Amino acid sequence: MNLPFDGAISTFYNKKAPDNVRDAIKSSESGSILSATYPYDARMKRKRYEKEMVALQIELVRFQHWVRETGQRVAIVFEGRDAAGKGGTIKRFRENLNPRSANVVALSKPTEREQSQWYFQRYIDHLPAGGEITFFDRSWYNRGVVEHVFEFCTPEQRDVFFKQVTQFEDMIVSEGITLVKFWLNVGREEQLRRFMERESDPLKQWKLSWIDVEGLNRWDAYSEAIQENMKRSHTHTAPWTVIRSDDKRRARVNAIRHVLDQFEYDYKDAKALGTLDPKVCAGPEIWDA
Repeated sequence: MNLPFDGAISTFYNKKAPDNVRDAIKSSESGSILSATYPYDARMKRKRYEKEMVALQIELVRFQHWVRETGQRVAIVFEGRDAAGKGGTIKRFRENLNPRSANVVALSKPTEREQSQWYFQRYIDHLPAGGEITFFDRSWYNRGVVEHVFEFCTPEQRDVFFKQVTQFEDMIVSEGITLVKFWLNVGREEQLRRFMERESDPLKQWKLSWIDVEGLNRWDAYSEAIQENMKRSHTHTAPWTVIRSDDKRRARVNAIRHVLDQFEYDYKDAKALGTLDPKVCAGPEIWDA
């Protein structure tokens, strides 16, 4: 089987990965957690996950109905390292919602025209109208982390971004849009394991990009950029919520709970909603490099 990028991910695992990362993956078992700092040793049990997810899906349908009836505008930003589970979590949010008013925005590389515009300009048209929920699969925070790590922007452009982003988000919130910002955090061992699974699976190879491959060598640079990004853009108006996503099941249920907790929608069932796990879902204080 031909592997994407000539098997660069397997090559990294065999020749360049830190010994502790390689050893953790070698010795892992199905359902195990690789990160030594993750608060649980194993994934959430499937039966428990499925039971909780069914209840949360019902709550999401009720929530969307209320959003549409009351004209609410909700924007949910998903950021995180590659393979942190952003797309999968968004999928679980949307799988039973009406797609006409639950939109996913995943913008590609800016065009030459967009590159000449105000940096935030191309995101504005995608903000939700009344009755809509918009999920941003990556967002304007590309400049705060990815563009910086790969030198796609200058230090001066990034400084301007940080000076403007809090004002931009203040305007979004003052306009009446509810803004939720998630940072999905995955450990180095789990990220590499997920990349290797994608590399060997013909149905998932499309998820890989050269950014993923190159990013494997820039873990520390990403960590520094993420820390600075959170420090400079975590505000009372638009705070970051960190989801520790080494266990996708816990990540998904806690992300959904966190969003639903923000609203008092009709027929809200607190028992069905359940309780947030502060070990997995909290502020930047639980982010782990």
